[in-house]
Amino acid sequence: QVQLVESGGGMAQAGGSLTLSCAASGSIFSINDMGWYRQTPGKQRELVAGVSRVHSTMYADSVKGRFTISRDNAKKTVSLQMNSLKPEDTAIYYCNADVRVSRSSGPLTYWGQGTQVTVSS
Repeated sequence: QVQLVESGGGMAQAGGSLTLSCAASGSIFSINDMGWYRQTPGKQRELVAGVSRVHSTMYADSVKGRFTISRDNAKKTVSLQMNSLKPEDTAIYYCNADVRVSRSSGPLTYWGQGTQVTVSS
């Protein structure tokens, strides 16, 4: 069993900052890509940022230059530093990881439970 647990959501004013963290635990052999997604009511979940095992990163155009994703392979964590927050960043943010539970298994995708981020104008 693999679990992803997020922390760090909350409220911020426009222009402010928040940091989200996600820790993976359980039966883990290795973790490939990790990422953060977000979702607002009535909309599909969208990719915000991703980071590979070798720390290559990618960002949605809407957050480039404002958000920074990072990971610690030894601690099995991924973080999202969010600066210059905008009201349109308000959403539930989900941590995501592609996990291999054994040497012979392929990667399976796991999700955290989500954490609310609310940005006021």
